[in-house]
Amino acid sequence: MTQFEVQLQADVLVIGGGPSGAWAAITAAKEGAKVVLVDKGYCGTSGATAPSGTGLWYVNPTEHEREEAMKSREALGGYLADRGWMKRVLDRTYANTNQIAAWGYPFPLDETGISHRKSLQGPEYMKLMRKQVQKAGVRILDHSPALELLADEHGVAGATGINNQTKGAWRVDAASVIIATGGCAFLSKALGTNVLTGDGYLLAAEAGANLSGMEFSTAYSLAPAFSPVTKSAFYTWATFYYEDGGIIEGAGSQRGRSVIAKTLLTQPVYAKIDKADEIVKKAMRQAQPNFFLSFDRLGIDPFTQKFPVTLRFEGTVRGTGGIHIIDETCATEVPGLYAAGDAATRELICGGFTGGGSHNAAWAMSSGYFSGEAAAKYAQKLGVAAANRNAKGLSEATGVPKQATTRSDAVDTQEVIKAVQAEVFPYDRNWFRTGEGMEDSLGRLDRLWNELKQGIQASDGNIVRVREAAAMTATARWMFTSGLLRTETRGMHRREDFPKIDLNQKYRIISGGLDTRWAKPLAERSEEANILREAVVS
Repeated sequence: MTQFEVQLQADVLVIGGGPSGAWAAITAAKEGAKVVLVDKGYCGTSGATAPSGTGLWYVNPTEHEREEAMKSREALGGYLADRGWMKRVLDRTYANTNQIAAWGYPFPLDETGISHRKSLQGPEYMKLMRKQVQKAGVRILDHSPALELLADEHGVAGATGINNQTKGAWRVDAASVIIATGGCAFLSKALGTNVLTGDGYLLAAEAGANLSGMEFSTAYSLAPAFSPVTKSAFYTWATFYYEDGGIIEGAGSQRGRSVIAKTLLTQPVYAKIDKADEIVKKAMRQAQPNFFLSFDRLGIDPFTQKFPVTLRFEGTVRGTGGIHIIDETCATEVPGLYAAGDAATRELICGGFTGGGSHNAAWAMSSGYFSGEAAAKYAQKLGVAAANRNAKGLSEATGVPKQATTRSDAVDTQEVIKAVQAEVFPYDRNWFRTGEGMEDSLGRLDRLWNELKQGIQASDGNIVRVREAAAMTATARWMFTSGLLRTETRGMHRREDFPKIDLNQKYRIISGGLDTRWAKPLAERSEEANILREAVVS
């Protein structure tokens, strides 16, 4: 029997300490719930938001401005977004952003004294959010990744994990659980994504939850070849060059990233941000100072000198796929289990396309709020005994490893990770998709899955990598399984063998399964979804 260094009881357990997790914890606590938040890193500094500047989908509540905001990305997203959800998120983002200002976030003022609230500096924002989480009375367990969910016949009932520093195990029994673990960037070294390995997807799938929009996971962001900072918006003012100095035509257009990806298959690509005037240059340095650190260190002026660029894979962090949610509370199909932020599908407001910041930041704070409020009410309805249900861990039932094996012939975590990256990183496999290519990738990934199910070694001593390797493998399989089913090009999902949009495929695709993966179209408000929704809400 596992000996737990820390053992707690709570009404609500929040897994993940980024913006969505912080908002979930604060909101649940304000509803009167006893809340515990666990974070793989240090809540307030880990994750994609903390080290970066981010835009914010903050729109004044006028009919004209809201209409323009909703229309802005509908076409790019393949018209899969839901306007009802857009309106709810716009309302909640507006209120939450104003709340951040009331808490003391230093939004800049223009020359007339008007506060501008369309962007946030990650370090300042998340420092403030940690302070508010603590002020709300939430117990934080830092450096404490969750390794499996607990459940009984009534639904989820908490989680167990390990403290990365003490190596001691922890257990939190809770009436409801919110997964806010972020997306999956497959350890691509994009800034802030080293903790974003799809862990929450695996936890949810083991409990019986589905995923949605996993085909919309081909997010590659422009970055200097020597830097992890992915700030694609700055390249709006860039000219792109071949190695011989010739200009790459079309690389700066709306579909320019595909041009760059095709070029990178055979030769290097260089950029120079030479279209920015002095006002824009100053604004860039103020908004995203970390973008310039590597340039300054190397003595490169990106406005006057060419520098090599790459497309760094960010998967579902800037994609829109994630855990399927069945109603306005951000509930999953599993009683007591909720999802928020990048861990949850963002199709509801973005359809099949999103970028960095803006909608992502709005979705994080809004879904965090919605799930925190609902999870607290769910726990309160279950009563005081709900967190003491003698629940069991789910990984034993699924057979997905949560600890390293001592078998010398077992596959190693580093081998698994490299094998998965070899399927999802290459542009000619994942950016420019084909049915044949995805079938080939799935064949290799299925074999890898079957192999890791027999046990995984952790030769580097990092046992958390065991679950991360399994989660990344599972995530890649769901991505390609959904991609195979969508036989068209829509949003960020590009099929070389089906290069046009198919008007008959205007639906979302849900997926799931561990040993047997599957994907199917989601019927809007299906009878199954209605029944599940009533069961969770009532």
